[in-house]
Amino acid sequence: METVLLVVLVLVAIALIALILLQQGKGAEAGAAFGGGASSTVFGARGSSSFLSRTTAMLATLFFVISLVLASLAYRKANTAGLSKTSAARKQPAKGKQPAGVKLKDGVPVVPAKPAGEIKKTGKQSVPPAPAKDKAGSQ
Repeated sequence: METVLLVVLVLVAIALIALILLQQGKGAEAGAAFGGGASSTVFGARGSSSFLSRTTAMLATLFFVISLVLASLAYRKANTAGLSKTSAARKQPAKGKQPAGVKLKDGVPVVPAKPAGEIKKTGKQSVPPAPAKDKAGSQ
């Protein structure tokens, strides 16, 4: 069903492009391009404006309807495939063993404000020494 709708959508799009390119500006008649007068035009005495504009409007409406149907089908397909269930699965905490010392609040691990070992403020920042350079190693 989706494949058929996609093919029809592409054909409608190509027809829309062709019809829009066929239309002339307000000052020119389509029959003038074929060398005829106003009464002997290809599309009749009234000219091509009514035929081409009506056909373009119908194809544009068909294009929008097919696009909406395809979007609806994709939405339903995503819901039946279980994509909407992933958000519900994320809300539930993972089942299994919790590591020792981990506190949970509503199924989410709580990060402590301070590390497990107390930090003493001495005013000096301790920086680890730089690694020793190997004399024979790369530079």
